[in-house]
Amino acid sequence: MATSTRTWRKLARRRDHNPLRRRADRIEGWLLPAAIAVFLAASPLVAAAAGAGVRAGNAAAAHAQLSWHRAPAVLLKAAPGPEMSDNGANTWLVRTPARWTSGGRPRTGSVPAPAGTSAGSTVRIWLDRAGNVRTPPLTAAQVSDRVIAATLIALAGLAAALAIMAMLTRRLLDRRRLAGWESAWLSVGPQWSHQR
Repeated sequence: MATSTRTWRKLARRRDHNPLRRRADRIEGWLLPAAIAVFLAASPLVAAAAGAGVRAGNAAAAHAQLSWHRAPAVLLKAAPGPEMSDNGANTWLVRTPARWTSGGRPRTGSVPAPAGTSAGSTVRIWLDRAGNVRTPPLTAAQVSDRVIAATLIALAGLAAALAIMAMLTRRLLDRRRLAGWESAWLSVGPQWSHQR
């Protein structure tokens, strides 16, 4: 209860008309509430823009992936890394030398294969129209994860930008306050020192 009372007193002090409180002090008092208000007002717009940008990029990639097709490839070397034992839920892909056929021509190169796959095993790879190997298309969960990550990064960037602006404004106010104190001292100091 005491904390909320203290908070309301601080807010009430920002609106007082104390003649000793300078304009810079009042501006500084409203700096944090203003930054929070701007963040709360702008965050839905920033989040929506970040999500829309990622969705548009993913839609363009999904459209390009429509022309891809799957083909078998035989691994020339074992794929490095341990094989995961939880029914493939935690497997990851590593680039491994392999050979495959595209357009009737044999090809060799590096393909994505599950870690721990032995040499001579056949894996299914994605090829574009030119026969180049592509990483597997994004799943719906991966697209959703990208949207969430982009949104969080954009909101963190907004918060950081507002914090930096608030700090710079406070530094500017401190400089003005110091200049005002110095000029006041220069006008009062000589009168004070003559009375000794």
